[in-house]
Amino acid sequence: MNILERELILQSERYKKLFRISEKLHSTFDIDTLLGELFVILQEVYPDFSYNLLMSQDTYIHNELPILELEYDNENMAAIEAYVTAEKQYEQSDSHTIIYEPIKGIQGIYGVLQVFVPYECEFLKTEVEFITLLAGSVGQSLENALLYQQSRRRISNLKLINETSHRLNSNLRLAETIGYITEQIKSSFNAQEVGFFILSEEHEKVKVLPGSTPYFFTKQARFYVKYIKEKIQMEKESLFMGDMSLPKIQTITNFHSVMAVPMIQAENLKGFTIVMHQKPYFFSFETFKLLQSLIHHSSLALTNSLLREELEKLVITDHLTKLHSRKYLDEQIQWSMKEDEEGTFILIDIDNFKEINDLHGHQVGDEVLIQVANVIMSNIRGNDIGARWGGEELAIYLPKVALDAGVRIAKRLVEKVAESTNPHITVSCGVSYWHKERLDTYNHLFKRADEALYHAKGTGKNKVVSQNENMKVS
Repeated sequence: MNILERELILQSERYKKLFRISEKLHSTFDIDTLLGELFVILQEVYPDFSYNLLMSQDTYIHNELPILELEYDNENMAAIEAYVTAEKQYEQSDSHTIIYEPIKGIQGIYGVLQVFVPYECEFLKTEVEFITLLAGSVGQSLENALLYQQSRRRISNLKLINETSHRLNSNLRLAETIGYITEQIKSSFNAQEVGFFILSEEHEKVKVLPGSTPYFFTKQARFYVKYIKEKIQMEKESLFMGDMSLPKIQTITNFHSVMAVPMIQAENLKGFTIVMHQKPYFFSFETFKLLQSLIHHSSLALTNSLLREELEKLVITDHLTKLHSRKYLDEQIQWSMKEDEEGTFILIDIDNFKEINDLHGHQVGDEVLIQVANVIMSNIRGNDIGARWGGEELAIYLPKVALDAGVRIAKRLVEKVAESTNPHITVSCGVSYWHKERLDTYNHLFKRADEALYHAKGTGKNKVVSQNENMKVS
C-alpha cells in the first residue's frame, strides 16, 4: 500500500468520524456539553496540537475548558480578523503555526477556534479542510442550541407575564399579589432582593409595599431607595446598572447589580420597582427588558389594587379616630362567633365627656377621642379590632381571647388613658365574653358588655367591670 492509498484511507476514516461527530453535536441543545465535546474530538484527532476557543460572549467561559473571551486588542488581530470577516486566518512563529477558524452558523459568528500546529508536524490541506468542516458543524450546532435556549426563554418569559397578569386579575389582596410577583422575579431572575414602592401625592415620601423582600424594610435599604427614587424622578426612565456603588454605604452588604422600573399610570409616576443582586453585572439586558415588560403589564393592576384597598380602608375606618367602623366590627364579631373557639368584647366610654365639650369645646373633645383611640391602637394586637362604637363610646374585640386576658387588657387601657391624656380624662369599660360550648348571640354579647359598662359608670367610673351574675368589678 503506497502513501497516497494510506492517506485516502486515513482521510476516509476521519470524514466518517466527522459524520458521527456531527450527528452527536446536532443531537444536543446543551451548550456546555457541545463545547466540551469539541475538545474531546480535537484531542482525539490531533493529540499533538493545542487549542483555545475564543468566544464572543463571556457567558461561555469555563474554568475546566480552554475557552477564553475574545478580546478586541492589538494582540489578537488575527483572531479579530477571522471573527469579523468569517474567513480563516494564519499566524506564524519560529515554533508553530496558528490557525484561526471562525465558528459560524447561518445567523452569525460565535467565536474563533485557535489551533496551534507544531512545525515538525506535516499538516496537509485536507487537515485544514477537516478543521474547517468541524468548526462549521460546531457553529451550526451552537447556533441551534442558542436558538433553542432563546425560544425556551421566550416561552418562559411569556408564561411569566401571562401567569402574573392572570394573578393580578384574580382579586387577591395587594400584599399577596406583590408577594407572588416578588417570588416570580426572584425565581426567574435569580434576584436577591425585590422591592415595590409607592410615592405620596407630593412625591416626597416613598412607602415600601407589603410583599417586598424583608431587606427593603431595613434602614440600610433607605440609601438605595432614596438614590433610585431621585434618579427615576430626574431621568423619567428605567435604570439598568451593572456596577453601582454608593459611597455612603459602608456595610458588608453592597448591591452592585440594580434594575429599577417606574410604575406609570396616565403619564404620572405612581411608584417604582427595584431588583438587586450583590454581584456586579449579574443581570443581562434581556432580563432587564423582561422586567420592564412585566412591570408595564402589572402597573395598572397594582395601582388599582392599591386604590381599592385604600377605598376599602376608608369605608371601614372612622374618619376622626382612624379606628374601624362599627359596621366592620359587627361583621368581624359575627364571623368570629361562627369560626373561633372564644372571644372577648370590651365596650369603652369616656367619663364626663359632655363636661369636656362644654368646658373646652368640641375641638378638644375630638382631640380627646383621638388620644384614647391612639392608646387603644398601641395596646392591641394586629388581629384585634379597635372601633368607634358611636359618640364617645369606643370598642375592642379580641378574637380567641379568654375573659381573664380581656379584663387585663381593659385594665391596662384604663391605666394608660389616665396617665397619658391631656386634658386629663378617664374611661370606664364593660367586658363580655363568649365560648362556643355555650349557646350565645352577638346581641347578647353586646348586651352583657353594655350592662357591665353601665355598672362601671354607676359605681364610680374609671374602672373595669366584667360580665358576671353579680356584675363583678375588676
